[in-house]
Amino acid sequence: MATSRWAATGAPPVSPRRRGPVLERAILDAALEQLSTVGWGGLTMEGVAAGAGTGKAAVYRRWPSKAELVADALRSGFAALDDAPDHGSVREDLYQLCLRIRDTMYSRSGHALRSVLYECDQAAADRFQELILHRVIEPANRLLREVVRRGVERGDVRPDATGELVFDVIPGLMMYRSKLCGSTWAEEDIAAMIDQVMVPLLRPHHG
Repeated sequence: MATSRWAATGAPPVSPRRRGPVLERAILDAALEQLSTVGWGGLTMEGVAAGAGTGKAAVYRRWPSKAELVADALRSGFAALDDAPDHGSVREDLYQLCLRIRDTMYSRSGHALRSVLYECDQAAADRFQELILHRVIEPANRLLREVVRRGVERGDVRPDATGELVFDVIPGLMMYRSKLCGSTWAEEDIAAMIDQVMVPLLRPHHG
């Protein structure tokens, strides 16, 4: 009769004991994994502890509540949108920046955040709305402004195309089509948005 690996060795394998930042990273990763698979409603501190290979007490010592743990997990998981490289034209700059925004939206942290916003109560949702505002929307808006300003200096954006509504177009379209239309924003969809909407909106008038 076949025997299991555990039975053959007499005991289950024991993970090396982790402490400090290594353990904290494992807990945050486990929280993100739970959020992106079972959602806010299914996430438990016990499940996170099991996923991180530690005890529940180790989780509670660092994060007294589920909301605090989730906030830190989301905060740690988003890649920083901290620069907008110059690719030579406003069209290419916007295209490359939108690819990065798309990747953030559909990262594990992006999926996790959507599960939180769709499932949790209003008080918790308000807290996480602040997080997405400061970690995703504001940095993306700042970089969009930088790209447009650079386009004005280059001459491929007209100087008056800098009103507040201009900078809502890309985030608004991406969020609307993602949430209501199920779009995953393939590269060709991003290219179409830039070529059919943004470039005509921004380019200088001739004649």
